[in-house]
Amino acid sequence: MYIDGFVLAVPTKNREAYLALAEKCLPVFKEFGALRVVETWGVDVPEGKVTSFPMAVKCAKDETVVFSWVEWPSKQARDKGVAQCMEKLDRMLSGDNMPYDGKRMIVGGFEAILEG
Repeated sequence: MYIDGFVLAVPTKNREAYLALAEKCLPVFKEFGALRVVETWGVDVPEGKVTSFPMAVKCAKDETVVFSWVEWPSKQARDKGVAQCMEKLDRMLSGDNMPYDGKRMIVGGFEAILEG
């Protein structure tokens, strides 16, 4: 299994707009091979002294940390699926009205080494 992980700061007032965007993206990812898409809204995300999720995305007082991931069967399936998703970007995004600052989003790909 291969996981694309994301951490970002979303203005708290944009929660519904973010959820609407995620709901548009979910079926496109699934259409192109994603096994599961998970979006989580931070409710207990403490500020750290050395490092933390809020510090990593420069989360402001009026923002909430979002942690999400997309599960793929393999990195090969992910690479193919993401390429196909990018071709359908217009189905996922509508204009420049993103409900968050994408420059502060952290993205990474991970190979699963233990599952329970």
